[in-house]
Amino acid sequence: MGNDKNMYSRRSFLKVSSLTGGGMMIGFSWMASLKPTEVLAGTTAAAEWIELTGFVKITPDNLIKIMSPNPEFGQNVITSMPMIIAEELDADWKKVVVEQADFNIPKYKNQFSGGSQSIRQGWQLLRKAGASAKAMLLQAAADEWKVPVAELTASQGVVYHKASNRSLTYGALATAASKLPIPEKVELKKTIDFSLLGTAQKNVEGEKIVTGKPLFTLDYHQEGMLIAMTIRPTAFGMQLKSYDATEALKMPGIKHVFDIKVYKEGYERAGFDTRTFNHLVVVVGNTTWEVMNARKKMAIQWEPMPEKKEMVAGWGGKKEELIPAGLESSADHMKNMRAMQKKPAPVLRKDGNPEAAFAKAKKVLERTYSAPFLPHNTMEPISCFAHVTDERAFFVAPTQVPDFIRPTLVANLGIPASKLEIQLARMGGGFGRRAYCHYMVEAGLISQKIKAPVKLVYTREDDMTNGVYRPSYMVTYKAAIDEKNNVTAIHIKGGGIPDNAIHANRFPAGAFDNYLAEGWTIPSNITIGAFRAPGSNFIAGAEQSFLDELAETIGKDPIDYRIELLQKAKTSPVGKNNDYDADRYIGVLELVKEKSGWGKPNTKNVRRGVAAYFCHNSYAAHVVDLTMKNGQPVVEKVVSAMDCGLVVNPEGATNMVEGAVVDGIGNALFGGLVFEKGEPKQKNFNQYRMIRHREAPKKIEVHFVKNNIDPTGLGEPPFPPIFGAMANALYKATGKRFYDQPFQNALDKKG
Repeated sequence: MGNDKNMYSRRSFLKVSSLTGGGMMIGFSWMASLKPTEVLAGTTAAAEWIELTGFVKITPDNLIKIMSPNPEFGQNVITSMPMIIAEELDADWKKVVVEQADFNIPKYKNQFSGGSQSIRQGWQLLRKAGASAKAMLLQAAADEWKVPVAELTASQGVVYHKASNRSLTYGALATAASKLPIPEKVELKKTIDFSLLGTAQKNVEGEKIVTGKPLFTLDYHQEGMLIAMTIRPTAFGMQLKSYDATEALKMPGIKHVFDIKVYKEGYERAGFDTRTFNHLVVVVGNTTWEVMNARKKMAIQWEPMPEKKEMVAGWGGKKEELIPAGLESSADHMKNMRAMQKKPAPVLRKDGNPEAAFAKAKKVLERTYSAPFLPHNTMEPISCFAHVTDERAFFVAPTQVPDFIRPTLVANLGIPASKLEIQLARMGGGFGRRAYCHYMVEAGLISQKIKAPVKLVYTREDDMTNGVYRPSYMVTYKAAIDEKNNVTAIHIKGGGIPDNAIHANRFPAGAFDNYLAEGWTIPSNITIGAFRAPGSNFIAGAEQSFLDELAETIGKDPIDYRIELLQKAKTSPVGKNNDYDADRYIGVLELVKEKSGWGKPNTKNVRRGVAAYFCHNSYAAHVVDLTMKNGQPVVEKVVSAMDCGLVVNPEGATNMVEGAVVDGIGNALFGGLVFEKGEPKQKNFNQYRMIRHREAPKKIEVHFVKNNIDPTGLGEPPFPPIFGAMANALYKATGKRFYDQPFQNALDKKG
């Protein structure tokens, strides 16, 4: 990773010297290309951009502006991505100004935030962009002073020639540098030479957030803008039959009432095009309050939705999706999933002869785990501004996937892609919910219909009852144990509504000679979607709870047993498709064991639980310390260990892990959306239990494995294992195992 020399041709970089008053601007595109006709006049022609996204601008007064391309929803890439460029550029971070870039099709193809991929995918390309800019500045200084480039150094936005005691700022060199050819090769720093990366830096938008500066779509205002709200069926499995807007139109401030279909007839949905309630009633007026009151005056009739099948173009190609009729209930969901567990299911992976091992077993440990649907409950409910005219379609939107929604907007609004403009707003929470941008289509259709700028606003109730939810899951783990107390086989069988969470090639696959994984699904008309660490957030809790109970059954320490299994997977792995690195897995377990003081005498009433998991290319482990007071858990401390490769910004990374811990504990204890005849019973926070400040851990310690591995992801990996750590700590504190989420239900029953 040290002296990484990379070919950097003129075909892969664009220089622009178009700043007012002189200066230098370097643009770069990630997974995109720029047409030659779009290269600005006076620059070196470029037929192809490098795979990078963002802008670096250097002004004569030595300010550096970095445009952050990826959407920001709290993961703080708006700080960490520019830091990577600034490191290789040797810029003075105190003089760097960061701005959120708008969506730009020619420049920023695939502006994507999700899957813990922002830093991982941008790492090398961002570094090369910064290094290339610095090389051009050094060459400009060498030309100015008539000295070899090798005699020059750069630091904090200044180029030095120590032999002659001369120096020039980047700003003074910017114009000359912008006229130079792109370097064919750039040399990246060794990690040991990093001065900015690895240091704690404050969120560049922190002051704006705490002082209430307009960052979110709900803050956006445009002259002549109207407010729109939609009305959708009160239950999944129902659809619009008819409506009467007579009384609503009499209400103050109301301008329009009409119905829309979000997706046109015959439109083939893409993976992030949710099918939730396609036929909606729209109310448009002057203010949110007026529109909310008018909605209550609408007379609407709903009717049952028939069963249908749709083709969906997902990640794995096109597939037919069954959307059943009927009004579903949570009680039936659990009953149906338990019935499926008794039926044969497709085999996802099989090693050895697990059937024979179970037949010979002296005893079998079998446990079943379940979890309900979960809403995202983003702190900022859904909103979107749209102004669609014949000249352009302009949006201000909180979206994780602007490039993915682009073709959907083009197809359903009937507009050319060249007229689409999206201003990316900071998202008040996301973790999957804002990857499903049906609200952008809705806002666009409404603006197009009324021929005016409009801001679509969802209430909390709209958001919670509209989907998109984490599926409901169930899984059974079985272990065969022989007469010598050795575990000879593992069987995992599970599914969900309407998706399963079985990751057949993850640990403990590869650690047992006899292993079987099976999975099934049950169709549903309730809409699901990505939810922080999709699938993993359930299966990690189940797996880690089972391993804990299995270790106790065979008389082994839970951390030592996990390490023992991983050592086997390292030295003599079973199978060829194990998708984890046993060394890194062991590393976080050893680190959390050390930092938590595992095995040492603890405070009298404190009980401990541990869990570890791999997902999204990174490894996480937690030890939860809790006490019981008046029959309720009090989390005294959580010690977390992470291996996410090199940590760009320790402060932001620590905040991310802390947030995952609190979020996970809240969902494990309280999270669960209940359906009765297709209707979500909890519609706001007075009904849906969220974790409260007093219930958060009193202390969270976060430790990172130190290595020089390129960053591998952080937003999602610390979330899944906290469910299992919490369950295992609760067992130690209460003497009772917790198999069904949310755990509070069992705690209340015990009380």
